[in-house]
Amino acid sequence: MDTLGLFMLLILLFFQWMPALAAEEITWTYSGLVGQSEWSEYFPDCGGTSQSPVDVMTTQAKYNPSLIPVTPLGYSQHGNQPFTMYNNGHTVVIELPEWMGLGGLPWFFTAIQMHLHWGNDGPSPGGSEHTINGLSADAELHVVHYNSELYPNMSAAMTQKDGLAVLGILIVTGEETNPAFNNILNYLSRIRHADQKAFIPAFDVQSLLPEDLGRYYRYNGSLTTPPCHQSVIWTLFHKRVQISVAQLLKLEKILYSSKAEEPDRMLLQDNYRATQPLNHRVIFTSFSAESGKELSSGEVTAIVIGVMCGCVGLAVIVRFIVKTIRTKDSEKEKEEKEDMAMNSTSEAEKKEESLLSPQSVP
Repeated sequence: MDTLGLFMLLILLFFQWMPALAAEEITWTYSGLVGQSEWSEYFPDCGGTSQSPVDVMTTQAKYNPSLIPVTPLGYSQHGNQPFTMYNNGHTVVIELPEWMGLGGLPWFFTAIQMHLHWGNDGPSPGGSEHTINGLSADAELHVVHYNSELYPNMSAAMTQKDGLAVLGILIVTGEETNPAFNNILNYLSRIRHADQKAFIPAFDVQSLLPEDLGRYYRYNGSLTTPPCHQSVIWTLFHKRVQISVAQLLKLEKILYSSKAEEPDRMLLQDNYRATQPLNHRVIFTSFSAESGKELSSGEVTAIVIGVMCGCVGLAVIVRFIVKTIRTKDSEKEKEEKEDMAMNSTSEAEKKEESLLSPQSVP
């Protein structure tokens, strides 16, 4: 090959590799430069028709009786090796050992990592990526797996339509502390800034999941961050998990998206993507509408009041029946006594008449 031909080949390779290199170097954000509305300009898949997250409209979800409960494998067998946790400037990531996996899908999926999405400590709602009937939760946990039956690693799998499987767990706040999440939250101060990494004690990952793994929503979607590859089989659990308000505040106020050496510190908040159009996709559900129905507080109160009124009514009826029976027994006993008295009187009268009447002589 002559010099000119070699030069032209190098030029061609340069222009072929330049978009990929540029994409890797682009620093995307959620609301700043290269924010969500601009992702598709730099990462074409972010403008695709099968993007995540989505809003799950429960009335439009289609029941699929063939969907079986997902099966976490090895989640509780964490061993003695510590987990690696790091701040990538967008979220907190916990790397998972390769023996953890996921069953209940057409292929076996090996666990890679888990991470969280959340909002801010202000009054505005939001924090989760997926929503149900338009309502968001306070945060969301994602456990990421790759299809290890078909692909050798995460990099190869993440560009294939059947390459990844992600568990989505919606998180809400309540009064009680969730000890399982302290395995993560108690160590956030070690990775306050972007690119910081720390080792944390291994723990039971399954303790982070809801108890009911049989009721969930299933659809085909994408990664929720650039490059937004449309390669994810999503499993969004119907049952939410609860953490305390104090635990949520740790998540919202400890981490920074900026590096330690940067003068301007920026809190890592509102790291969730807006819901995307469903387009042609169907969301399937593993449970029927009635079996998955959750009662509102008003409905629960009405049921409790109804049960109490029913108990009171039943008690009144029982008391009335008992009182009626006792009254009848009392009346019957009274009648029997009167009859006995009358019989005694009658016998006495007959005896008296017998004594007073003249005796016949033989």
